[in-house]
Amino acid sequence: MAFEGLASKLQNVFKKLSGKGKLNDKDVREAMREVKLALLEADVNFTVVKNFVNTVTERAVGSEVLESLTPGQQVIKIVNEELTSLMGGANAKLEFGSRTPAVVLLAGLQGAGKTTMAGKLAAYLKKQYSKTPLLVACDIYRPAAVKQLQVVGEKLGIPVFERGQSDPVETARLAVEHARKNMHDLVIVDTAGRLHIDEQMMDEVASLKGLLNPAEILLVVDAMTGQDAVNVAKSFNEKLELTGVIITKLDGDTRGGAALSVRAVTGKPIKFCGVGEKLTDIEPFHPDRMASRILGMGDVLTLIEKAQSAFDEKKAIELEAKLRNDDFTLEDFAEQFEQMKNMGSMQDMLAMMPGIDASKLGNMQIDEKQTNRMVAIIRSMTPQERRKPELLNASRKKRVAKGSGTTIQEVNRLLNQFEASRKLMKQFSGGRFKKGKKRFPFGF
Repeated sequence: MAFEGLASKLQNVFKKLSGKGKLNDKDVREAMREVKLALLEADVNFTVVKNFVNTVTERAVGSEVLESLTPGQQVIKIVNEELTSLMGGANAKLEFGSRTPAVVLLAGLQGAGKTTMAGKLAAYLKKQYSKTPLLVACDIYRPAAVKQLQVVGEKLGIPVFERGQSDPVETARLAVEHARKNMHDLVIVDTAGRLHIDEQMMDEVASLKGLLNPAEILLVVDAMTGQDAVNVAKSFNEKLELTGVIITKLDGDTRGGAALSVRAVTGKPIKFCGVGEKLTDIEPFHPDRMASRILGMGDVLTLIEKAQSAFDEKKAIELEAKLRNDDFTLEDFAEQFEQMKNMGSMQDMLAMMPGIDASKLGNMQIDEKQTNRMVAIIRSMTPQERRKPELLNASRKKRVAKGSGTTIQEVNRLLNQFEASRKLMKQFSGGRFKKGKKRFPFGF
């Protein structure tokens, strides 16, 4: 998980501070020395660490903190504010400009996940902003790069404009014309990458920029490359004048150095981050929420947004009606599990809860396949059994267990959970829902 190592170290530092009734200069400076080491171990840029620690120390040794009734909490508050500021302060929205179609140019090195991110971004903007995107394949050098974009586009139902190995600049020009004629209001251009920065690649991307006059020039960087990601961002920014950065593989980087350094070094905001392998695993980058995650304060807002995105409002209304009429069946139960899976892994969701140390979750084995087994059990029942579980006698349960590859004990466990959930959801739906209010999963 992102920032796992850093979050654990910082939370331990602040736990010591919070345990003290009063703080003095020495306590604060000692804590800041540990914070400095934790940030450096997380591969954060040295200059960024130095400036950050100096700023926090300067604020934390003031009388407002040391003479406060809760000095430890005040220091944490300062660190939270400075971490947020370090990563950009507020979420930087994507700009579409006044021209139609709006053009978003993606740049970056090979292996950063640029092609997949082009698809993720297109799908996100289609869903959240009702855009009609067109993906453009301008990476003609990497073997199968064009095919990869086509596969991604096909999975997402988003058209791809390509001309094989033809000149990428001319391809981009024709793509914009095609977009205009076919009512696409957004063009996302996937450009060529290299294993390292070279002049030819830079010149080509610069030519695309000059031709397209894009609304956004976004650099895609791999979080797991740490300091290298920051150096790459600096080089690209000098050549292209980036408008923002997208960080990929943030879920796989336990350090988080790139996310904490790139904004401070380049001055360019992080606009999105990739948080998984699925084509829906993309999130807007919120510095304040990320700072809260690092300090163990959770990220409830993102958790709620994921729930709202994963759970269909219309289905939630139908579910409420079924609960009120005592008509909630095992088929509905299975559908709730399927929608829960759309929110991501249980570990990621738990890490967003306040007070939970993400580093401790690494040792906790959460069986993600359990949900699949429960759905398999329900799918092995007849439609009549799903609607009336009381029909499931011993022989029927044996048949269901065999058909789902599970045991009779697991079938019984599922039925008990279903009954308990039905009672609980009915209880919550009894007076909790009011007209106009947002509905959340499982009737809460």
